[in-house]
Amino acid sequence: MTDSVLYGTTGAVAVISLNRPKAMNALTAEMKDSVLAALRRAAADPVRAVIITGNGRGFCAGQDLVEHAEKLAGHGTALDTVRAHYNPIVLEIVTMPKPVIAAVNGVAAGAGAALAFACDFRVAARAASFVMSFAQVGLGADSGVSWTLQRLAGLARATELLMLAEPLPADRAYELGLVTTVAPDSEFSETALDLGRKLAEGPTAAYAAIKEALLFSATHGLPESLEEEAELQNRLGKTADHKAATEAFARKERPRYQGH
Repeated sequence: MTDSVLYGTTGAVAVISLNRPKAMNALTAEMKDSVLAALRRAAADPVRAVIITGNGRGFCAGQDLVEHAEKLAGHGTALDTVRAHYNPIVLEIVTMPKPVIAAVNGVAAGAGAALAFACDFRVAARAASFVMSFAQVGLGADSGVSWTLQRLAGLARATELLMLAEPLPADRAYELGLVTTVAPDSEFSETALDLGRKLAEGPTAAYAAIKEALLFSATHGLPESLEEEAELQNRLGKTADHKAATEAFARKERPRYQGH
């Protein structure tokens, strides 16, 4: 990782901060490598929830178009970054066996918005906004947004947002189901961290299974999805968390989860 992506922990919560504030955290190749490295570190570290946020006024302006233009003018392989960077980043978020929160502090555009939509939760500051800016630069959707956006907002709304590429304020994004929570700007950081702490204290093995089941059922029929649920429940039934939770319920006590 480099200074453009910061990694830290607070308790059992990992915080990944995009740190090119003067460029609205636009993503260079070096930065994308660092984001992927940070996500893999979070997956391996003994943390139980992950927050992705941006420093400065923007969450992430998407692809750094200055670097992109330079590569187009050179050997013409600028779009290799989709397979080399964006696809692995999105897959790491979606398949990570830990809850991932996008703490959207400002503008999330293009791949930056897609990064947020790949997360399990999106906490937005009231000043935040989203824009599907791909068409504005003559490109289609990438970074998984053709998959995530229509599942969050429906096909018709996803088509509108991608083709018209009009900015979407945080409150409207919440109305459309794209955002989990909208918080006042002054309370935004603590709201996101509170959610991270709450998830970290929860049954994280169960959360991992929920993510796995949702991802599986998105591309499989009902019979296969029912079997997947049965397999996951068999696995979870052997965990210390399940045993502790059922015993605590019988005693009318609050369970304490260990994440396994």
